[in-house]
Amino acid sequence: MFNYNSNNIFAKIIRQEIPVKKVYEDNQVLAFYDIKPEAPIHILVIPKQSYCNYTHFINQATSQEIAYFLQKVAEIANQQCPKGFRLITNNGSDALQTVEHFHMHILGGEKLGALIGI
Repeated sequence: MFNYNSNNIFAKIIRQEIPVKKVYEDNQVLAFYDIKPEAPIHILVIPKQSYCNYTHFINQATSQEIAYFLQKVAEIANQQCPKGFRLITNNGSDALQTVEHFHMHILGGEKLGALIGI
């Protein structure tokens, strides 16, 4: 069902073929600043394992991997954006997912506008 492309930009970043400004890294998770920020603080957090999107991650990762990833996202977000933050993940083409490697956006550093203009 999921066909992971190991040549996507995040896979290349994990392999250190493309440099990034790292916020955090360990053997399971990498966090770095987005090159086109949508807020004063815009960090991408990715698992180092090969998951195409959120659905793939939730269906295939172990409960320990999921918990660890979410704990790291929370730690990074709380450290980098102590006054508040927004978490976003896009899943599939209708959600405008542009890189087919599961990732979460942390946005903060200012009062953010409405998520959806209602």
